[in-house]
Amino acid sequence: MNSDRVDVKDSAFKWHAMEHQDVLTQVTSSQQGLTQLEASKRLSEHGRNVLPEPKIRSSLIRFLSQFHNILIYVLLGAALITALLGHWLDTSVIIGVVVINAFIGFIQEGKAEDALRAIKKMLSPQAVVSRDGKRITIPAEELVVGDVVYLQSGDKVPADLRLIKIKNLQIQESALTGESMPVDKITAVVDDDAVIGDRISMAYSSTLVTYGQGTGVVVATASDTEIGLISAMLSQVETLTTPLISKMAEFARLLTGIIIVIAVLTMALGVWLYDYTIAELFLAAVGLAIAAIPEGLPAIMTITLAIGVQRMAARKAIIRRLPAVETLGAVTVICSDKTGTLTRNEMTVTNVVTAYGGLFDVTGVGYDPHGDFSSADKEVDFNVHPVLNELSRAAILCNDAVLKKQNGDWLLQGDPTEGALIALGMKAGMIPDFEHESWPRTDVIPFESEHQFMATLHHNHLGKGVSYIKGAPERIFVMSKFQRVGLKDEPIDLAYWQQQMDTLAKNGQRVLAIATKETHAEHRDLNYSDVENDLTLLGIVGMIDPPREDVSEAIKQCQSAGIRVKMITGDHSVTALAIGNKMNIGDGCRVLTGHDIETMTDDDLCNVVDDIDIYARSSPEHKLRLVKALQAKGHVVAMTGDGVNDAPALKRADVGVAMGKNGTEVAKEASVMVLADDNFTSIVHAIEEGRTVYENLKKAIIFILPSSGGEALVIIAAILLGQTLPITPVQILWVNMITTVTLALVLAFEPAESSVMQRPPRNTNEPLLTAALLWRIVFVSFILMLGTFGLFIWERSQNVDLEYARTVAVNTLVMFEIFYLFNSRYITGSVLNEAGLLGNRYALMASALLVLFQLAFTYTSPMQKLFDTVALDAFTWLLIILVSSSVLFLVEFEKYVVRKLKHINNISHI
Repeated sequence: MNSDRVDVKDSAFKWHAMEHQDVLTQVTSSQQGLTQLEASKRLSEHGRNVLPEPKIRSSLIRFLSQFHNILIYVLLGAALITALLGHWLDTSVIIGVVVINAFIGFIQEGKAEDALRAIKKMLSPQAVVSRDGKRITIPAEELVVGDVVYLQSGDKVPADLRLIKIKNLQIQESALTGESMPVDKITAVVDDDAVIGDRISMAYSSTLVTYGQGTGVVVATASDTEIGLISAMLSQVETLTTPLISKMAEFARLLTGIIIVIAVLTMALGVWLYDYTIAELFLAAVGLAIAAIPEGLPAIMTITLAIGVQRMAARKAIIRRLPAVETLGAVTVICSDKTGTLTRNEMTVTNVVTAYGGLFDVTGVGYDPHGDFSSADKEVDFNVHPVLNELSRAAILCNDAVLKKQNGDWLLQGDPTEGALIALGMKAGMIPDFEHESWPRTDVIPFESEHQFMATLHHNHLGKGVSYIKGAPERIFVMSKFQRVGLKDEPIDLAYWQQQMDTLAKNGQRVLAIATKETHAEHRDLNYSDVENDLTLLGIVGMIDPPREDVSEAIKQCQSAGIRVKMITGDHSVTALAIGNKMNIGDGCRVLTGHDIETMTDDDLCNVVDDIDIYARSSPEHKLRLVKALQAKGHVVAMTGDGVNDAPALKRADVGVAMGKNGTEVAKEASVMVLADDNFTSIVHAIEEGRTVYENLKKAIIFILPSSGGEALVIIAAILLGQTLPITPVQILWVNMITTVTLALVLAFEPAESSVMQRPPRNTNEPLLTAALLWRIVFVSFILMLGTFGLFIWERSQNVDLEYARTVAVNTLVMFEIFYLFNSRYITGSVLNEAGLLGNRYALMASALLVLFQLAFTYTSPMQKLFDTVALDAFTWLLIILVSSSVLFLVEFEKYVVRKLKHINNISHI
């Protein structure tokens, strides 16, 4: 053979739509596989069957990137100026703050680039192939296009294969397609426009063989496989910045510009009006910059977000990247994978139908065999309905699966459908081991997609023989001549059974028929001809992958919070609609399939994406397009999922949410949040925490900025009035780093307000600082400036020393901030109640601690030498408290006026 016939890495071929002999010809191979020489040649030409290594930022680059912030640049500039002026204490404190902030960001983002490596680990390590006409085992990475690969139950498919021979082959593809059931494979061609979940003549890399055997020829390896394409999409998907980061960057640029302009104007006025020296003005400008720049704000943001992370972890939501906490509060749409996220990924029989009105509901969920049979809300007496005993016995005996209890959970070994049937039998009181001992299996006809049924032959210890058959209803109906009614057999009523099957199918249930046929003691070999006719139909069962218990309530909470929930699944439309109806997702009639999406342009998809909430038969590309379309419509999108197929959309989404228990490592690494309990309800808790964190960040901002603004205005006022600076740069650093940061941090512990989940999502286009907040900042800044500068001037007029007046100014500023802290606990609500004043114990503790700090600042000898402070008398302290407490009452009065004006405005619009 030679490899010149075709570029074997060409992925443009629709292999699923080609006869397998044509595929072998196209890849220059045969059913005997390649020679070792040809395989080695192709391996050297096209490379190993491994995904390319991702490009990762070095630790140094990740650390240095933490300094890429304009506020940090200005602070570093201030540190340089203070160093040139010989003010080493100021320099060291500023640099210390910057470095600590960088380390926090570096540690939190350390695992941000692991997704591609996780995908690589999913590849099968070994493969059984035909080389030189002999079956051998080789490392999967040595596979090449044209190799003939052998598959059997339990294997992970090592490359993309076009199947050329099968025997009862079933492959679990849920991690790739999202479909919950194993797929029966065929070798015949399928439509060339079939979506990936319908290409049943293919076996895809990283999927799992659950039953049977198969042989296939390799048509794609490494990055050309479907999982390789997902890996490529993952590396190309742009990770979006969060709303808060964008707004803070915008705010930082604006604030930096304002500070520079004010500093330059202030220096110019100082030279023009009062003949300050350049050195004095530079020092004043540094003091102004340190005062005006909220250097503690980056640290407060990080710590507030980190506290939010701890709260979420306690509620089973693990945050992998800090800014995602804030983004959660702005989510407007949740795109959720159905299988394993909204549902349990455990098939469950929910209905049994027997002849003439025998419709029974079966309780219980998943593989746990606890449940009951009921009819018309009444518990069923099996003596009155003996056919249920026979049907349940058949469900257990015509079955190859095993249910085992391990650590309190029921685990399945085998096919999910068969697991559901065993659980059904156990709910009917059957004991599988006892039934197998009482009715040992003599022979079996395994399930094959061509025949659409499975049959088993059993004999009890008295020699009585019986066959049990299960399979597709339309097939079993044709094979049946009778139906069991009580203890008797009657001619089958096909119209009745067709109607019952259609009813179950419309509810999204997978329907199986179960039949029986008695035989004689000497019958030991089971042939197709033995069961092809004259069967007695026992009944049909309807099963479904049920919704998680508390998902419906969680979805209602999302909807009350103004959040739209959309279900994206690989299942068929009928199943998707039925599950959606059970959970109040969608309008009950509209669904968009993957094929529909493929026929749409991006603009067409954007036009319908707001109106449709259920998406069926979706591939990874479809999910990614949906997320992009929603974002193009202005939505903040959370994408939940657990499979490999979800990874690109998880990464592109504003908030990617992976399942912690059953999710693949790929999904976890592509996400920013992992649910430790795989519970959709945890997302609701996380959104509540996200909204609370954002509120607390705003509270911290409107606390810090007036403090910085007040300090800056004090310095500006002093320069414009030709006064000595009331506060030195090192004293400003004391106020900012010891008091402001400590007090602002208290606001991170504020509990959620009662109405936080009754509001619509925050508009991400809304500025971080609204007009109302800007007014509050300016209003409080002037209160702090007037009180602090006023007391400084008054003290100087009393002929006290400069150090005494400055000590008064610093303590006045600190006491202003302590009183204003309580105002900041509610942005618009009143704090003048028990909950407002005493509701946050951390605020009381921080206030008491700061009073102790200020006493040490004022009266201890080391602090007096370091900060040029002196002791104050009792009268001065009384004056300080009277002046500083004014902010508490003035701001509460301002809130009252704002609330009244808002109320009047609302009435005028009624």
